[in-house]
Amino acid sequence: MGYLLLFTVLGLLIFGVWSIFNDIYVYIYDQIRYSLKVRQPLKSSRKLILNKYSAYYKVLPLAKKKEFERRVQRFIYSKRFISRSSLPVSEEMKVLISASAIQLTFGLPEIYLSNFDKILIYPDSYYSHITKKYHLGEVNPRAGIILLSWNHFVEGYGDLTDSFNVGIHEMAHAIHFENRIRNEEFDFLNKDALQTLSIITDREMPKINSGQPHLLRAYAGTNEYEFFAVALEYFFEQPTQMSEQLPDLYQTIAILLRQDPLKLYNFSSPK
Repeated sequence: MGYLLLFTVLGLLIFGVWSIFNDIYVYIYDQIRYSLKVRQPLKSSRKLILNKYSAYYKVLPLAKKKEFERRVQRFIYSKRFISRSSLPVSEEMKVLISASAIQLTFGLPEIYLSNFDKILIYPDSYYSHITKKYHLGEVNPRAGIILLSWNHFVEGYGDLTDSFNVGIHEMAHAIHFENRIRNEEFDFLNKDALQTLSIITDREMPKINSGQPHLLRAYAGTNEYEFFAVALEYFFEQPTQMSEQLPDLYQTIAILLRQDPLKLYNFSSPK
């Protein structure tokens, strides 16, 4: 009986040690495989998608395009893209959703929204049992999930002047949360600019909610988070109007994101 117990304990110990080493091996293998994929240049087929659909990418100078491609590649392999219907996850979905995130973080140092490892893609608007409403997109920092309606995502990039862009809007929310979550990407937004943004938000939201004519649409008056997300839509899609009508807001966002769409578009205009 004593030997049986001894062999049982030894067996369990050996199995436990083997399981630990196996887990370590799998982890190292996955990290090496991930590193190799990330270091590969973006496939030609994915570059074609960017060239066809990403207006932001198309106006970048060549050196910046290479950097944008590298970041898109890394973003793609750092996320799980999950379809919430029979519609399969396509290359266009992976590339363009990744590009929407990189567009917002391109002026920042290597920000990939690491808290959000899953991107759920719905074919159209979807019903939330939490809010009891239909949504076009959503960000859940606790679950590490970004949710998007693909139809509305595509529509947002179909018209680049209407300031309705689900991709920019939801990635703006993700940036806002990521900046406050204590991980390797914590606290990357300029603190002084955030404080200025808070002052501007407090000044502008009452104007929006009072029904006064305003550049930003009414949804920006919901709360500070929606104000930020809507403001980023206008920042990228109506930079001239924002810089003229809300110059301090425009300059504050330019400082936060470390980029200026007006300068970028002026660079591309002679072409």
